[in-house]
Amino acid sequence: MKVSKILVSQPKPTTEKSPYFDIAEKHKVQIDFHSFIKVEGLTAKEFRQQKVSIPGHTAIVFLSRHAIDYFFTLCKDLRVTIPDDMKYFCLSETISLYIQKYVQYRKRKVFFGNGHIKDLEPLFVKHKNERYFVPTANSQNEELISMFEAHGIAHSHAEMYRTVSNDLAAEYINEYDMFIFFSPHGIESLYKNAPDFVQGDKYIACFGKVTADAIRNTELRLDLEAPTAEATSMPAALDQFLTKLKG
Repeated sequence: MKVSKILVSQPKPTTEKSPYFDIAEKHKVQIDFHSFIKVEGLTAKEFRQQKVSIPGHTAIVFLSRHAIDYFFTLCKDLRVTIPDDMKYFCLSETISLYIQKYVQYRKRKVFFGNGHIKDLEPLFVKHKNERYFVPTANSQNEELISMFEAHGIAHSHAEMYRTVSNDLAAEYINEYDMFIFFSPHGIESLYKNAPDFVQGDKYIACFGKVTADAIRNTELRLDLEAPTAEATSMPAALDQFLTKLKG
């Protein structure tokens, strides 16, 4: 089937140099952007119901910039003062640098990995006597919890923000020939907004193994998965896919 309209489940790029715009021009297709999900913080009242005391911890684990934003926002709402000697463990250096938005950055109390939870394990073991708190979204990270338990490290977690579906009209969704997803939540949002959605000859693409697994667990057919050895980004994979469709 020919592709003429593609819906990317992300916000529209803020730069005119996005590769998606080059692809649209090269292949003469219309590429629209609309996030299928949004992130919202819990209220102070909702957080208190989880009965977790943040001051009872000596280290915080941040897996995303969202976690940082909502952690410090809630602490302000709760009137919780974060001590100067609090330690921060971040999934990546990019996330760790984002902490500067809220606290003075000191290398002696900020630690980071290379983007994978497994990278943090040696740091946790080295700082085994800390009491870790993990701000989470809708669900806890099982890999991280298992890591703490395997080493007998004191920890707790609490939901501070959540991912919810954005509203999209079913008629709007059905206008497109191809959809690109980046999160399992996007798949959930698709069915929430269009419960009777039938893929038919529409194409489904995704980025990341977790999202690919979520698609395979539905009745949807996955037509394009990235990254690959030949295409490490979604735009590169999309360009190759559209080229092959042309024959």
